[in-house]
Amino acid sequence: MSEESIGPRILTVIPARYASTRFPGKIIAPLAGKPLVAHTYTRAIQARLVSEALVAADDPKVRDALVPLGIPVVMTRPDHPSGTDRIAEVAAHRDADIVVNVQGDEPLIDPSTIDAAIRPLLERPEVMMSTARVLLTDPEEIANPNVVKVVCDTRGDALYFSRCPIPYIRDAADRAQSPRCHWQHIGLYVYRRDFLLQYAKMPQTPLEKLEKLEQLRVLENGFKIAVVETGYEALGVDTPEDLERVRALLEN
Repeated sequence: MSEESIGPRILTVIPARYASTRFPGKIIAPLAGKPLVAHTYTRAIQARLVSEALVAADDPKVRDALVPLGIPVVMTRPDHPSGTDRIAEVAAHRDADIVVNVQGDEPLIDPSTIDAAIRPLLERPEVMMSTARVLLTDPEEIANPNVVKVVCDTRGDALYFSRCPIPYIRDAADRAQSPRCHWQHIGLYVYRRDFLLQYAKMPQTPLEKLEKLEQLRVLENGFKIAVVETGYEALGVDTPEDLERVRALLEN
């Protein structure tokens, strides 16, 4: 977090939901001597464009684990259906121009990727929201429905997000050449504050319901999502096995 940042006030909110279906309490699971989400916070505040960062918690256990470490925590309602709703609750009561949503279970998030995702909102007044993507080359990852793919226009704005391998390569000759055309969507979001508050109130849209991807609500309502390219390969923690992989990376 840089004190030399001037201009729009940029707030990073890290939603930290304690109840996880596959890994309850993962957000404060021990990792290299600290709760998992503490690593996320430490890396998030290293982004040069960020003015302030905090954790949005839904359970006192999260607050009690982080406050002794000097990490700012805001308690939010426990019944929010998504992280977007949780950060919108926080943003409604904060003085910020731009709000960054960093997933709490991304303890290795790259600070430079956060800065890169913020820049489209500083450079393009018409963009209400931005995110990031990384090139996919592993056929198993391309086919994996848990790995969300994104396709963009020539300016780098999202055309569509899907769990399917998009684009579909029709001709066998083109498939054999292994073209670099598949991109994984990184779950990092940047919003103009006023748009975030509007977005959180929008009803779910048809494609969003089918794909179970809430960012499609933005596209279906006619708004742009700028997508920046990054080399950061997201490694979220969804299971105890994921936690062990991250632990090994930190130890090495």
